[in-house]
Amino acid sequence: MDFRRDTATVGGMGRDRAASRVLALGVIALGGLVVLLVGAVATSGEAGSSPATFLPPHPVAGQFQADGTRLDDCTEQACWEQAFGNIAFRQGPTAAIAAFEGRISEVEDGCHRIAHAIGAASLARYHGNVARTFAEGTSSCWSGYYHGVLERSLLSVDSYGRGALASVARGLCADRQVRAVPWLAFQCLHGLGHGLMLTTGYDLRRSLDVCRRLAPAWDAEACKGGAFMENLSPMGGGRSPWLRDGDPIYPCEAVARADRYECYKRSTTRMLAVVGFDWERIAGICASLEREFAPACFTSYGRDTSAQNGRDPARIAPLCELVRRYGAERRCIAAAAMDITSNYARGQPAAELCDALPAGLRSACFRGLGFVQGRFRATAAERLSDCRAVTARAGDLAACLRGSRLGARAVVVR
Repeated sequence: MDFRRDTATVGGMGRDRAASRVLALGVIALGGLVVLLVGAVATSGEAGSSPATFLPPHPVAGQFQADGTRLDDCTEQACWEQAFGNIAFRQGPTAAIAAFEGRISEVEDGCHRIAHAIGAASLARYHGNVARTFAEGTSSCWSGYYHGVLERSLLSVDSYGRGALASVARGLCADRQVRAVPWLAFQCLHGLGHGLMLTTGYDLRRSLDVCRRLAPAWDAEACKGGAFMENLSPMGGGRSPWLRDGDPIYPCEAVARADRYECYKRSTTRMLAVVGFDWERIAGICASLEREFAPACFTSYGRDTSAQNGRDPARIAPLCELVRRYGAERRCIAAAAMDITSNYARGQPAAELCDALPAGLRSACFRGLGFVQGRFRATAAERLSDCRAVTARAGDLAACLRGSRLGARAVVVR
């Protein structure tokens, strides 16, 4: 399968802590990272202009306010976020994460946002000590904990001009120990994209322009993914101005061409909201795009076949078969495997999908699994061990290793 672009931004949510504890230890040296302590703001004016109030803030990293909300009081999202945050603030992230995982079946649909709140509340408990907060974190639910800490990461900015924002942003994820583990580097950069949207009051063009100024290109793409994710699901509540009723692909055609591939990698999530769960129609929309961008859309399609269907192999495979006519079935399967691996922060659950597939699709599946799994480790020996743990078949092992090596390179590939 030809990965036209780095597809590690496939979404999802997860619950496994074993791998995430190892990953979290890699960020102890992140103490220089600062966290934004202001609410979400809006800008649409010239570079450097002062922002105006826009959206009510999500629990702000460093400003979480504990109250009397308890888990037993909760039946809806905002209550869950506050209640788990209260545990993190009063008892620490370890206790909050244990409680979170114990009730995951009740909260899984919104678990990424809950993990955000746990991260924010933990940072408040530790008085803004990012290093300590990260060290006690988890990759559960697609690293929402880390995003909760990083989403307000521009405290020192004194201008909302693109150059000033970029100058601060460049240093936020540069720590050597963060860079030693590609998954942590990705989460940091992805969280930065969220933070830029919050900081600029959902000024998508400005946020993307700042992301584009990061180097190398992989950093820029990871940052853009966070910005587009925030645009689709604002952590501040409300609705981004960069969405249109009745338009299933906006804003992808409205942003700079250099940013469109990353936008289309999340496009089917918006399509599902606009056209409903008409998978054949969504596949047709992806196929109708320019040849340059259709692969990104089918990657998004594959991720959503997993994320929207309980990561059930029996439901994923038929939906991927729908795009066989467009030559995209293997891409769909690979993206689904990547979503599952991202969700659980380990490869074994995705291997269950791969093992259920015919031989012609298994290599794409194991390559997608390996692509994400390879980012969890710092060494080739560890990545080999991880691939051996998910399959003993020689061909599948080779596919996993190919994906693992590619993912570990942390570069944009075509």
